[in-house]
Amino acid sequence: MHNQHTLLVRLPSLPSHSLTTILHRTTKTKLNSTRRKHTRSSSFRRSNWVAPKALTMHCTSRFGGDDNHNHNHNGASFRKSKLNESTFLSSLMPKTEIGADRFLHAHPHYDGRGVLIAIFDSGVDPAAAGLQVTSDGKPKIIDILDCTGSGDIDTSKVVKADAHGCILGASGASLVINTTWKNPSGDWHVGYKLVYELFTEKLTSRLKKERKKKWDEKNQEEIAKAVKQLTDFDQEHMKVEEVKLKRVREDLQNRLDLLRKQSELFSFIHFGYWCITFFMGASITGYDDKGPAIDAVVWYDGEVWRVALDTQSLEDDPDCGKLANFVPLTNYRTEKKYGIFSRLDACTYVVNVYNDGNVLSMVTDCSPHGTHVAGIAAAFHPEEPLLNGVAPGAQLISCKIGDSRLGSLETGTGLTRALISAVEVHKCDLINMSYGEPTSLPDYGRFVDLVNEAVNKHRLIFVSSAGNSGPALSTVGAPGGTSSNIIGVGAYVSPAMAAGAHCVVEAPSDGLEYTWSSRGPTADGDLGVSVSAPGCAVAPVPTWTLQRRMLMNGTSMASPSACGGIALLISAMKADGIPVSPYSVRKALENTSIPIGGSPEDKLSTGQGLMQQSQNVPSVWYQIMVKKSGKTSEFTFSRTFYLLSLRNKMQEIDPWSRGIYLREAKDCQQPMEWTVQVDPKFHEDANKLDELAVFEEFIELHSSDETIVKAPEYLLLTHNGRTFNIIVDPTNLNGGLHYFEVYGIDYKAPWRGPIFRVPITVTKPMAVTDRPPLVSFSNMLFLPGQVERKYIEVPNGASWIEATMNASSFDTICPLRRPFARRNVITFSFPAAKSFTFRVVGGQTLELVIAQFWSSGIGSHETTRVDIEVMFHGIKVNQEEIVLDGSEAPIRIDAEALLASEKLAPVGILNKVIL
Repeated sequence: MHNQHTLLVRLPSLPSHSLTTILHRTTKTKLNSTRRKHTRSSSFRRSNWVAPKALTMHCTSRFGGDDNHNHNHNGASFRKSKLNESTFLSSLMPKTEIGADRFLHAHPHYDGRGVLIAIFDSGVDPAAAGLQVTSDGKPKIIDILDCTGSGDIDTSKVVKADAHGCILGASGASLVINTTWKNPSGDWHVGYKLVYELFTEKLTSRLKKERKKKWDEKNQEEIAKAVKQLTDFDQEHMKVEEVKLKRVREDLQNRLDLLRKQSELFSFIHFGYWCITFFMGASITGYDDKGPAIDAVVWYDGEVWRVALDTQSLEDDPDCGKLANFVPLTNYRTEKKYGIFSRLDACTYVVNVYNDGNVLSMVTDCSPHGTHVAGIAAAFHPEEPLLNGVAPGAQLISCKIGDSRLGSLETGTGLTRALISAVEVHKCDLINMSYGEPTSLPDYGRFVDLVNEAVNKHRLIFVSSAGNSGPALSTVGAPGGTSSNIIGVGAYVSPAMAAGAHCVVEAPSDGLEYTWSSRGPTADGDLGVSVSAPGCAVAPVPTWTLQRRMLMNGTSMASPSACGGIALLISAMKADGIPVSPYSVRKALENTSIPIGGSPEDKLSTGQGLMQQSQNVPSVWYQIMVKKSGKTSEFTFSRTFYLLSLRNKMQEIDPWSRGIYLREAKDCQQPMEWTVQVDPKFHEDANKLDELAVFEEFIELHSSDETIVKAPEYLLLTHNGRTFNIIVDPTNLNGGLHYFEVYGIDYKAPWRGPIFRVPITVTKPMAVTDRPPLVSFSNMLFLPGQVERKYIEVPNGASWIEATMNASSFDTICPLRRPFARRNVITFSFPAAKSFTFRVVGGQTLELVIAQFWSSGIGSHETTRVDIEVMFHGIKVNQEEIVLDGSEAPIRIDAEALLASEKLAPVGILNKVIL
């Protein structure tokens, strides 16, 4: 995609302000500095849908008091209220924002009990705080798997014990077998692993520093001994004339010199409980700790495969870590036991044995991320309930998809193995995946096909993070923000979270989407973000971090918050015997969410809004799942969803997409008619006679703005689907970003809310008519969290732009191109003007996004003023690459300025010499 560029500007301290500047193709959204309540009637004007009681709640939390029944607080109350101990602890693990605390107060036994969540992440530490048991005393984590193979040890080598009960380990060390271990066959599988291959980079760095310190101390002791030996020798032998004595003194001097050079010039290789050093000469670059090796022994005791480790190399005491003293482990799923390598590293591990003892999987986490995510979803702290996760009664399985060998990146093989485990082995109810990356092909790929099968066939609910690449449009990542069957979650921050977890001087008056939370739509027009949830928490982290909890923020935190909230609802549905369907759960979430922001365009940032739990299960879930509508509603809603496909009738060659996305100036020059196809999709086990054949719904179609989008009034929908046409007329729209919807309401059950939506996004750019081609935006005023979007049609012939930004209280700015580089956070500490350049493509729409960081400048009560100028440049040359031959005449290169006079500074780079 062209004309997509990103800059992020941030200012960390008061009274300064921070701006996020994004330059990227397509869009405009404005977050008003004074945010107003967005009511259903403003966007669903023709609908007679009645919002449930839960929708009347404010979308922001309060700092103090009982808010179960009080909804009369306004924004000023956030500024005046103070955190107390209770509200402070609650802000560290946000649950009030999504109504989970009220739900649990009303239904304490619907706390996730009976729900199994798979955590697809970097691995979960079973020793972390709050991850041992559920609220009803069951094991919290029932299985821990490394789906990447990064911790695998080859144990195919089989040895026998000698007469003394010893075996030869794979590392070459002699290992003593514990005589009490049962091994009917007498076969011992052996293997070894460099332990640093199992540790994270941070843990390895810490261990290297600590081990280097101890090594230096030992080396200094040896230097002191060598100095004393040399001094004693010189005192004893005042004159050294004999050849033998000369050699002895030379040896003592050389030993001292060698020891003094060791700390800088020696390579350190650790075997056993001490080290061997080798002099490498002048080519040595310094101390290099390759890490200790651990020996692994695997055997079958007649019932299960057992594992023992020799970890002497990790211990200072040679009597510690011996194989014979190890308490054998087996697959975590069988006995729920784990080990810790040593007190120095404090790293937890579990083991799994595969392939008849020939492969040992050593499972460790590759970052604290996965444990933190698991804690948000389901941690249980009986001593401090306010720090519980959202669903403390839920159980977990940990599927490590981050490969330690690749710096925690996921692979297709790891994701496939994780899905097989979650769906076929454990039959999980939910999957949370706080992983993702940019993609140019939304809702596409082998993994997406497997997810579709898991949802449609196995009724599994998949929740994932939308991404942290905002605030530009079309920044949602895969798979969370781009896949139809995955609930993509954006990140929301409430005043309580800002004051407590983030420790800001003064909390914002209203909740808002984090500046960096990724935005829709997808490239094919889908909304992208489904709902939003709290995007930060102080949650458990692995023991090797040497702390119990840590603050993290991101859509990675919003996803498990939403996942935990869904677990509460599934827990209630299972307890009441209500069939669980991912289709009905998703629609319930979207239709009961509280809108964030005051304009329809905010949906591209927040999805349908801040997700909510119902205060009364029958009032929401019984309505949706049958209780108030009878058998027909059960067939039509709880077991179906609607696949929307659109085709531009003006461009028959275009593929079907999931929405309408008009991005370029030519798309806004005339009305367009579109064909919308609605296909009800049932679960694969749906009964053809009792469910598919009788499926029939009378749909009332609504347009959020009939002056722009025209749709039929009614539609009869059957199992085989139906098409209808809509007309989109953007010709009279003002420049900028616009968002509309066509949505369907069940005429006989309007309380269900919209059962499908057709998202329509229009970005109407301004034309550049001046010569030279210069565009200016002056006196733009910003408050924390505010976003401004400008759209410019790049003149034909332009190939790059030069932008100059003047900002009050700012210093520097750095342009980066998305998605090849990450955004940079830049601090402006005083008024300044900065310029930057980047490439563009003529004839396409350039999106310019400037956003003040959500937490920057809070408490200063000052606005930030920004002026920006954009100058387009274009030069055409007749050839950019030439071949020089000494026998030929000079080569002429013609350059033409396409837009205005340009100053040229030619540069020639010799790429290749051919002899």
